[in-house]
Parts: sequence; structure tokens; C-alpha cells
Amino acid sequence: MQYHMPSRLYFGPGQIQELSTLITAKNPVLVTDKGVVKAGLAAPVLDQLGKMPVFDSIEANPKSDTINKIAGELRQQKPDLVIGLGGGSPLDAGKALALLATNPGNIQDYEGKEKYAVDPLPFVAIPTTCGTGSEVTWVAVITDVDRRFKMSIKGPKLYPTVSIVDPDLIATLPAPMIAATGLDALTHAVEAYLAKPATLITDTHAVKAVGLILGSIEKAFADIRNNARHREDLMYGSMVAGLAFGNADVTAVHCISESIGALYDIPHGVANAMFLPHVLDYNLPVCTRKMAALARTTGIDAVSDDQAAKMFIQKIKDLSKALQIPTFRDLDIGSDQFPLIADMSFKNNSNASNPRDLGQADYRNILEAALGA
Repeated sequence: MQYHMPSRLYFGPGQIQELSTLITAKNPVLVTDKGVVKAGLAAPVLDQLGKMPVFDSIEANPKSDTINKIAGELRQQKPDLVIGLGGGSPLDAGKALALLATNPGNIQDYEGKEKYAVDPLPFVAIPTTCGTGSEVTWVAVITDVDRRFKMSIKGPKLYPTVSIVDPDLIATLPAPMIAATGLDALTHAVEAYLAKPATLITDTHAVKAVGLILGSIEKAFADIRNNARHREDLMYGSMVAGLAFGNADVTAVHCISESIGALYDIPHGVANAMFLPHVLDYNLPVCTRKMAALARTTGIDAVSDDQAAKMFIQKIKDLSKALQIPTFRDLDIGSDQFPLIADMSFKNNSNASNPRDLGQADYRNILEAALGA
């Protein structure tokens, strides 16, 4: 059993104000998105570290052509540090750009595990949503626009050098973003617990994360600004979920969500929330005991494991509805697209980690179930 997480991690309200004591780079760059800048969240970074190049063109489901364009500019500027500020998209983009700043070619050349010849630049991760987990993982997910496929770029040198997780940064997060990113974090935790590569260490993190997220997300959704304790618990749960899946894996939920995200640009957290209960339904026959364990840690009192597990799945369905997550039907994706989505999901690197074997026909059945829900 092995566990690896080399990032220096700083967690707590107000932690962003300590940034200047943690960063000594002479020529940093900031990677973010326009929404983060507009919300004023880049100001604490720039106020403390001074003027620096800001790349704020990162979109949801960051695109390979965006990454490659920025990489060309970075190679001319020769920074010594990349700072990622935002949700999963800017953080993953920051990792990819830290890699391309020291290595030639395009990001498509580095799909897979440890394809870089030169160590990436040091990377600082500052999440501003409660769902990414990218601040404690070694993976960057980038959409290859030519293939309409989400690539995973992996390597131990892609772990952030420093991660600053400050719950105050999500105090102004809109309710729909709390719902989507919070349920994304819940998906990370549940999938890590059920994945084939799960270990005792990742299970401990996953169970802790599930409890934190389910215990805080509804109060945070209702009023995150004035609910400091639940805001902190939700951010902590998101981070701990990252510690879990970063050393275990995700499962079929991500296989599907990454496929429809690449094809239709659906926000990642929304897609995960849509499909989590339907994949749990599929996996129930081989995961009854572990699902029941999760159910009981969240206060579900049932005599049989089967009943507890089914009540846990229903709890997630009810929660998604309460948090106003759209249904798969709302996306208006025709069933004629299911063979393509199923094929892409089957080819996803995490398919083998699902606790129950899935073929293309199984993915099509899950899509049909989600469409009819």
C-alpha cells in the first residue's frame, strides 16, 4: 500500500493573506479565469506579490488550443513560478502550463503518465470553489479540441509545490456553483471509496470527506456568506476528497462526465452530480457493504446493508434535487448520441477502476436510466 502527496498544504480562513510569506519567486505568472478576476479574488494575490502577467482566458473544461497559445507566451517570458487561482479549470490549466513552460511541443504530446522530460515549473494552487481537489492531485485534465476528448496529463512532478486552501475565498460563490462543485467533491469521495485501487488510507480520507460534505452542503448552499462553519467544512471536505481520489482513482461517473463534457462542454461538476446516483445503482450489486458503510456514517439507520445502501443512493438523488441540479434530460442530448458517449466512456483511463466491469452496452444502459429519471 502506497500513499503520496508531496505538496505543502496550508488550510484555514484567511490563509490567503499569508501568501507573500510563502512565495519567493522573482517572476511568477497568474493563471485564472475572467469570473475569478471579476469577483475580486485575484486582488489579494496581486496586492501581495505585485504586478505580474495574468492569463485569465481559461474556460470551463480548459481547451488544448488555449493552453498551447498561452504556453507560447510563457516560453518567451520565462517565468519561475505558475500560480493557479480558481476552480478545477484554472488549476488544471496551471499544471499543464507549468509543464509546457519547461518542455517543448503541445499539451497533446503529454497525454498519459510522466511523459515530460524536464520537471515542470513549481506550481501554486489556490482553489476558489469547493469541488476541484486539483490542489492535492498529480493530474491535469485538458480537452483536446481536435478529438473532442478529455486527456489526463499525469506525473508526480505535477503535484502543486504549495496549495493554499482558504474557505473565505468561497464566501461569495453563487449557489449554483456551490451545488455543482460541492457535489463534484462528493463524487470524488464516493468514487474513491468504491474504486478498485482504494486502500485503507484513501478509504479513511473518503469517509471523512463524505461526512463533511453531506453535513455542510445544504447550509452552505442556503447562505454560504453567513455560514462560516459549514463553508469551512465544505472546503475541507473537498480537499480531503482530493486526497482520497488522488491516490485511489475515480470510476464510471467520471468516465461519463468527462465524455459529455468534452463533447458538449457541460460543466464537470454538474455532469458528475447527474450521473453519480445512476452509476451507484449499477455498482450496487458489488458494493453493497461499502455503500452501506457510507450510509451509516451519514446517519442512515437501516438493519440490512442492502436497505442502507439503497437509502444512501436515494439520499444523493434527493440532495441533487434540493440543490437544483438539472437532470440529464435537461441537456437535450439525443439517444442517438449514446453509442458515441458510451464508447468514449469505455475508453476512459478510469474505466478499469470501476468496481463492476462495464462495457459499452452497460454505459448505454446507464445513459438510458439517467434520461428516464
